[in-house]
Amino acid sequence: MHRPSRRRVVAATALVAAAVAAAAVTTTAGASDTRQQAQHAIKGGKAKNVILLIGDGMGDSEITLARDYVVGANGRLNMDAFPLTGSYTTYAVHADGTPDYVTDSAASGSGWATGRKTVNGRISKTPDTDKAVPTILELAQKNGYATGSVTTAELTDATPAVLASHATDRSCQGPGDMAKCPSDTIAKGGPGSIAEQSVNHKVDVLFGGGRQRFDQKITEGPYRGLTVTEQARKLGYQVVTDGAGMKGVKAGKPVLGLFAPGNVPTEWTGRPAAVGGTDPQRCVTANSARPSATPSLADSAAKAIQLLEAKQQHAKKGFFLQIEGASIDKQDHAADPCGQIGETAAFDRAVKVARDYAAKHPDTLVVTTADHGHTSQIVPLEATPPGLSSTLVTNEGQRLKVNYSTNTPGKSQEHTGTQVRIAAQGPQAYRVLGVTNQTDLFTTIRSALGLR
Repeated sequence: MHRPSRRRVVAATALVAAAVAAAAVTTTAGASDTRQQAQHAIKGGKAKNVILLIGDGMGDSEITLARDYVVGANGRLNMDAFPLTGSYTTYAVHADGTPDYVTDSAASGSGWATGRKTVNGRISKTPDTDKAVPTILELAQKNGYATGSVTTAELTDATPAVLASHATDRSCQGPGDMAKCPSDTIAKGGPGSIAEQSVNHKVDVLFGGGRQRFDQKITEGPYRGLTVTEQARKLGYQVVTDGAGMKGVKAGKPVLGLFAPGNVPTEWTGRPAAVGGTDPQRCVTANSARPSATPSLADSAAKAIQLLEAKQQHAKKGFFLQIEGASIDKQDHAADPCGQIGETAAFDRAVKVARDYAAKHPDTLVVTTADHGHTSQIVPLEATPPGLSSTLVTNEGQRLKVNYSTNTPGKSQEHTGTQVRIAAQGPQAYRVLGVTNQTDLFTTIRSALGLR
């Protein structure tokens, strides 16, 4: 088992001491708990379980916007309570290995999934030779761990895809979507679409959207003529489509939960940002386009943990679970502040589920981070941004202006190349301290679980 060097542990201890001292100046309640968590986290050691939470596009601006609106400027979200916090860089690379300073979700996810940088649009394959690279989920399975992936996107979208598939291009989501991945087709000896690969991998829990991809018919290979959903059933999957079905599944067989045709609808709604701004608005904490039977991200996360733990009840090894709040990014692209804030709040409730579990199971490493930064910025009320903006009335009764200006109005707003927050608790959590590289997260998880 890899052990941290004395120098690194001493440095980590010093950083933790400084962080705890700083926290004690600004907070009173919970300061003692933070110290205890920090002291435990720097000990290193081996984890039985790892829960990785990804807020897609959730840079510091997106976190701050949600905090200001939901709990107030001096309030704290669940994700703010981790004892150890650092930042990591998110850049992708070009085919020759030189940096591409603004990543997409495929390249960034491949970075932590495989420990290697790749080109934008590629799923867990090399940037130059287009060869598959083993992922952290594949290594976990090989070493006897249960595995799961929960998302509010389509299960074939980039961030969940990086764990259980390898594709030349992220668009190759279903059997009918293979135009950009000719060498990945089954006819060419490849592994097939992202949907086919995901179920072929026998991931124990798959919860998210994307039913339209799994309803596509397979045109090549042993499952030819079946839909991917039918392939999943042949492989032993329990298939569910709503919250009630999800609650009713039992451990022992893999589960495929498809809770929407495409992305899972957002929890909140409101007026999108506009040129010249909007009148002050309160967000609507509901969405008429979201079926009432749709499970929340927090409920999906809790059920996934329950199923994975039950499968490993009599095993010495635990589980690896990735949980993604995907539509923080998607609503940022759409310059929809209310949709974005609601999805950040929903993600934060899933963070609480993970931290509550870890409180009872301290051999669990919990990490929360983002795959890249995004566009939203809080600006002064008197500012007149050239792009899209909106004025919100927060839960504190104050006005807040948010600006979206990373692309021309009418076009999708863009990712940014900034470093993003990474925070953790549990065994090996000290590894997130300071400024690290996104690929270092792969090493952190691999070391924590002792994967070979």
